[in-house]
Amino acid sequence: MEFRTRVEIEAVQSRVDYDSRICMLGSCFAENIGQRLKYYRFRTELNPCGIVYNPMSVANVLKLMLEKYRFTEKDLLYNADKWVSLYHHGCFSAPTKELCLEHINERLGRAADGFEKTDLLLMTFGTAWVYRYKERGMIVANCHRFPAGDFERFCLTPEEIVGVYRLLIWQLREVNPKLRIVFTVSPIRHWKDGAHGNQLSKAVLLLAIDRLVQEFPEVYYFPAYEIVMDELRDYRFYGEDMLHISSLAVEYIWEKFKETWISPAIEPLMKRVDKLNKSLAHRPFSPESDAYRMFQQRLRQEIETLQQMNQNIDFTSVSSSGV
Repeated sequence: MEFRTRVEIEAVQSRVDYDSRICMLGSCFAENIGQRLKYYRFRTELNPCGIVYNPMSVANVLKLMLEKYRFTEKDLLYNADKWVSLYHHGCFSAPTKELCLEHINERLGRAADGFEKTDLLLMTFGTAWVYRYKERGMIVANCHRFPAGDFERFCLTPEEIVGVYRLLIWQLREVNPKLRIVFTVSPIRHWKDGAHGNQLSKAVLLLAIDRLVQEFPEVYYFPAYEIVMDELRDYRFYGEDMLHISSLAVEYIWEKFKETWISPAIEPLMKRVDKLNKSLAHRPFSPESDAYRMFQQRLRQEIETLQQMNQNIDFTSVSSSGV
């Protein structure tokens, strides 16, 4: 007997592997899946402007990468003892404009440099509610503690989202014809407007994405939202705030994503990478001992072996760690 409704996910013909370049943009759900891709050493660019929640802010990130835009002082604002960018998450804020610009341009520049070679672009929308900064007339990624009166808050329409992304998809495909695009809607609930307001917001996002999927053959939808709402409809799959999903739910969705989008041919390699990562996380009792030096040598040999098997397995973060 089956005691739950299962979400059917349409199979894709060509999946990603270690030779693929992946870019993940959007809400904390994109961050969750992106971190797992990075854990398994895929070449993954993850939220170069930090976590952003609404479709227009995600679109702004894409435009910045396409233009290879460099921020200057005129793009920053000063508030609450910090320099901030309305295009960015608060993690890019800094006490001096020099530090803020350095962080922003280094991160965005690195993402933009490889963007034209991206094979898979995944975007996660969290909410259709947006804030427009009145003084500059722009929809912001983060309000950065500016007074509420400085903003106009409203809900996007499906037509507004489709209009922006239709043009963006044309531009993206012109620059990179091989690019495939996956949209998802975050299963994390935005409760500021209550249960009904959250559902209306998600409905706007779902309608907009569906129209884009129907219009462009290279655009796909991954049903993360439906998986949580239908397969995992139990509060044990939520965090303590009852709004964010638990690590167990994230792991379940990751497995579904892996089954759909990652080539099964690299499963043995992924298992070896997983085992290596667990060894790298090991904290020695005696760092100066011969046994630990031999352990480190075995790790270096395993990294070399894996890179000989596929040179695109991304061990850049390990190289600087002194292993």
